[in-house]
Amino acid sequence: MNLDATPEINRGPEPGLAIDAATLEGVRRVRDAVREQVARVVVGNQDAVDTILLALVAGGHALLEGVPGVAKTTLSKAFSQVLGLDFQRIQFTPDLMPSDITGTSVLDRKSGDFVLRKGPVFCQVLLADEINRAPAKTQAALLEAMQEGQVTLEGQSMALPRPFMVMATQNPIEQEGVYRLPEAQLDRFLVRVLMGYPGREQELSMLTLLRSNPPILDQILDATRIQQLQELCPRVHGEPVLHEYIIDLTLASREHPDLLLGASPRGALCLMRCARAHALLDGRAYYTHQDVQAVAQRALAHRLILRPEAEIEGRQTRDVVDELIRQVPVLEKAELVAGRKGR
Repeated sequence: MNLDATPEINRGPEPGLAIDAATLEGVRRVRDAVREQVARVVVGNQDAVDTILLALVAGGHALLEGVPGVAKTTLSKAFSQVLGLDFQRIQFTPDLMPSDITGTSVLDRKSGDFVLRKGPVFCQVLLADEINRAPAKTQAALLEAMQEGQVTLEGQSMALPRPFMVMATQNPIEQEGVYRLPEAQLDRFLVRVLMGYPGREQELSMLTLLRSNPPILDQILDATRIQQLQELCPRVHGEPVLHEYIIDLTLASREHPDLLLGASPRGALCLMRCARAHALLDGRAYYTHQDVQAVAQRALAHRLILRPEAEIEGRQTRDVVDELIRQVPVLEKAELVAGRKGR
């Protein structure tokens, strides 16, 4: 599919009004086109593709976790080609310095003055490959960029290009020569993408793809259309009862006996953003409790910290999120009104 043939994304009505049906259909067709293109290179990871696209539409960042060889880096590169954005890759190593990411001042021999040289973070899609191989000081160089969309060098704040997205990869199994990501940085990732081994048929398809030269992927989006998508996301409607449901989920996580740390208020906001993006990509102008539940694992699991005794028993944060979804009731409007009157 050529860029000229890409389904048009209309800007839709003004903020606060409903999104028209033509715009919603255009978004759904874009989702399908992105899936189709990435599937030409990466086989059997549609859920991962959907999650990264969800993070992009919601204006967030994605953390890709999986053992070596499951196409984390390949997926990130393929995704950037389809988006048509400026792409940079940083291979994180133990000797990587913060200035290697953000940039630094260098001496210009001709003028004799120091000139600011921007680092690879000044791009639209940044792949932080094996991010847990660098020490915390270097990892922290990304915090301001991820949270504020800017970088401060030599006391000067400089805005990053728009849109800006960080896709970081890490191997959760290897323990030697790696550094655990600080909780503050994990919380900056909107979603976590878990990539496992493909099935037998999917691996057979992968070998078939490798018989020929790697395909050249068509560009589906560009910076302008991506920003239009991101502007549509906050317009996706959600009933107040869903706000209560999201808060009940996060409050229940803070009281769960297996958790040392539950979801923060930022976690609740990210859960709502993901639910809106999930509904929008599905071609709907409203989200439901099913959208919240569909994105809960991706948006919450990496923000939770297990108690040591729960870890010893083999528990995982994914198990806790499943329990929260089963235990926290979804109130109907009538129940919500009755509950408020009874307070």
